[in-house]
Amino acid sequence: MDWKKTALFLKDGLAGVIPTDTIYGLCASALDKKAVEKVYELRKRDSRKPMIILIGSPDDLRKFDIVLSAWQKKILEQIWPGKVSVVLPCSDKKFAYLHRGTKTLAFRLPKKRELLKILSISGPLIAPSANPEGKRPAKTIAEAKKYFGKNIFYYGRGNLAGAPSTLIDLTGKTNKIKILRK
Repeated sequence: MDWKKTALFLKDGLAGVIPTDTIYGLCASALDKKAVEKVYELRKRDSRKPMIILIGSPDDLRKFDIVLSAWQKKILEQIWPGKVSVVLPCSDKKFAYLHRGTKTLAFRLPKKRELLKILSISGPLIAPSANPEGKRPAKTIAEAKKYFGKNIFYYGRGNLAGAPSTLIDLTGKTNKIKILRK
């Protein structure tokens, strides 16, 4: 399988394990409610916990009705693209299936070229680590297959043993950055 087929599968609402810019992720279209619910089910994830959304450009934030303040824009220009996920306010009810009542969403604009090519076709993707909740993230496609079996598709790039992204909160009204995970 190649990156283009992967992107088309994701765009069509399928879930799959793919290499992100940090670790393998169990990805699906963030704009497809059924695909998002399938990932929650596969990961046995706490239904109250939102997931990080990978975007292909800062313009993708508009798809989630995110309006950035001047200070938020300035910070994002400094840290993106990169391995930093940013929590932003999103109170729109139509995205409740993503924000799970938290009224916030976390986004990351990756630097990895192949992943950006996938995102340019698939659109924004939810991208939690490729493991059931409580288990360690899969470092290989073989490990991911042990977790998820034949329910999804797989696109591998060998052994990926990175760390999850840094997570910062930019939801405050002041120009304060809150680091949630290093």
